[in-house]
Amino acid sequence: MVGARLDDAALLADPAPIRPWFDTALGGPSLPLALTRVSGGASNSLFLVRRGDRRYALRRPPATANDRTSHDFERELRLARALAATDIPHARLVGGTTEPDWIGGPFIVLDWIDGFTPRDPMPEPFADDRDLRRALGDSVIDALASIARVDWRAAGLDGFGKPDGFLARQVDRWLAQYARSQTRELAGLDALTAWLRANTPPAAPAGLMHGDYSFANVMIAPDRPARVAAVIDWELTTIGDPLLDLGHLLSSWADDTTGPTWAHYIHWDRGFRSRAEAAERYAGRSGRSIDHLPFYMALALFRLAVILEGSFARYVRGQSDNPRHAAFEERVPSLIAQAMRTVERA
Repeated sequence: MVGARLDDAALLADPAPIRPWFDTALGGPSLPLALTRVSGGASNSLFLVRRGDRRYALRRPPATANDRTSHDFERELRLARALAATDIPHARLVGGTTEPDWIGGPFIVLDWIDGFTPRDPMPEPFADDRDLRRALGDSVIDALASIARVDWRAAGLDGFGKPDGFLARQVDRWLAQYARSQTRELAGLDALTAWLRANTPPAAPAGLMHGDYSFANVMIAPDRPARVAAVIDWELTTIGDPLLDLGHLLSSWADDTTGPTWAHYIHWDRGFRSRAEAAERYAGRSGRSIDHLPFYMALALFRLAVILEGSFARYVRGQSDNPRHAAFEERVPSLIAQAMRTVERA
């Protein structure tokens, strides 16, 4: 066992320190491990772990992780255990730890999911089959509805968030985050936040939220029938208003009535339902009212704009050289503009 953090390169070169953990978690004979890095850098590092004929996903925080890291991974472990008792498509939890005993820091291990994150051009048979693409979109909606249906208290998630007053807090919460990193004025922001304050609907029943639900955060099974194999990237999950998840998803969903959206990586005109049809499908499967959908879409766009503006501010201050962050100079105003179009049509 080790106390100092093993960097990613050392773990890739010699995964022996973590082998006893796998042997204990999985039982049976001790087997060698082979690790391949899938992603890494400023965000969590993701590794494909091969052990015998089985594959697993191992995630660990970056070397620059802050004091909240262990808390965040403990939340993720708690959620993964809760998902096991639900019908939400998810990767099965193998285990994990927040202790430094094995590789010098927290990690979580899940079953490896075969599939793809949908973006065009999609792999066959999803590239041009309009019926299959429609079914793919339906499965994304249905998976979101399954999150909203979870009895979060029965799942052991009491205290996982602060649902009381969740919706009423949102404008102030995100304005405060914007103020902390502000480097410029954003046209339309004052009008947008004024509309959101004036049109906040009554609180809906609290529920489990993914926090960043979109086509980018699902894995689609690679074969027929079209289905979500797993919802991924739960870092922003909480107990709040699940309709904000719907607002985020549908703010990306384009049809011939909406104009362009921020999810330009999907060819929405190739088989997908209209946004209105998608919303009705969600309502039928979740049991939640969509009467105030424009509010939730506008709030989701406002929130996304603030998050991306924080990354742009780091670029402006020389704290990031990521070209994606530089591109947010134009993308953030486009999100505010999309939100204003949404409220003007409400």
